[in-house]
Amino acid sequence: MRPETIHQVNGVEICAQSFGDPKDPAVLLIMGAMCSMVYWDTAFCERLAETGRYVIRFDNRDVGRSTVYAPGTKNYSVADMANDAVGVLDAYQIEKAHLVGMSLGGMIAQVIAVYYPERVQSMTLIASGLFGSDKNHRNLPPMDESVLAYHAKGASLDWTDEKAVADYLVAGSAILCGPAHVFEEERVYAQVTEEIKRANNLLSMFNHAQLVGDDAFEGRQSEIKAPTLVIHGTHDTILPFPHAEALAAEIPAATLLTLEGTGHEMHSDDWETIIKGIYRHTSSAE
Repeated sequence: MRPETIHQVNGVEICAQSFGDPKDPAVLLIMGAMCSMVYWDTAFCERLAETGRYVIRFDNRDVGRSTVYAPGTKNYSVADMANDAVGVLDAYQIEKAHLVGMSLGGMIAQVIAVYYPERVQSMTLIASGLFGSDKNHRNLPPMDESVLAYHAKGASLDWTDEKAVADYLVAGSAILCGPAHVFEEERVYAQVTEEIKRANNLLSMFNHAQLVGDDAFEGRQSEIKAPTLVIHGTHDTILPFPHAEALAAEIPAATLLTLEGTGHEMHSDDWETIIKGIYRHTSSAE
C-alpha cells in the first residue's frame, strides 16, 4: 500500500491510493454514492492485489480528501465523475484498466465504457444498476422504503457530534446487511470513523443525492463492448436484484454472479467469492 496522493484531474483535486505492482494489470475501484474510498477496505485491496493486480482506489468528488462543494449544491454530473475516473488513469499513466464499480460506481463505469471504450479492459459491476433516465419504463423495483425512512432522521442529527454521526452512519449500514451475514459492527465503525476524520466536509457527501439519470445515456448499455461481470446480492434493498438481472440482460454477453442472502454491501464473508470472480473475469479479458 502506497501513501494517498492528490492529483489535479479534470479541473478538480482527486485523492487516490494504489496497491500492488504497477507492472501488473490495473484495476480501478470506483466507490458508490456518499462513500469515500475507505469503503474499499485496505485488506480487500491488498488481497485483490495479491492475485497479480495493480489496484487503485480513489475518492469521488464531494467525499474524502477530494474536491468538495458546499452542501446542498449541484456542480457536476455522473458524466463528470466518469471523466474524473479516466483522469485518475491518466494520473497513473494507465492506458487501459479493468473497472470495478460499486453501486453508483458501477454506473460511472458504464459511462466510461460507452464514452471511453479504448480505456476499458473489462467491467465488474457490484450491487449496481442501469445508468440512464429509465424512460423505457422497465418497472424495476425502487429502493426499500425502510432505507428512506431511516435516512430521513439525518435531518435532525447534530452533525457536529462525531459520536452521534458515527452511530447514525453505522446503523445506516446495518440495515443494508443481508440475512446471510452477521453485521460487522466493529469493522464498519472503523470505516465510518476514518471517513469522518478524512472528510474535507462530511456533509458534502449528500450532494451525491442530487445526481440523476441521463437521457442522453438511456439505452446505451447495448453499445458496451467490454466483457462485463455483474455481482449482486439477492437481498439488496437499495438496488433490488431485478436491477442486476436488467444489467446482465442489456449489456452484451454480461454474466451474473449471484450472492445469496447478501444485501447492499461488501461483507467480508463475500470477499473470497468477489475477489475470485474479479480475478477470473479480468484474466479472461486479458
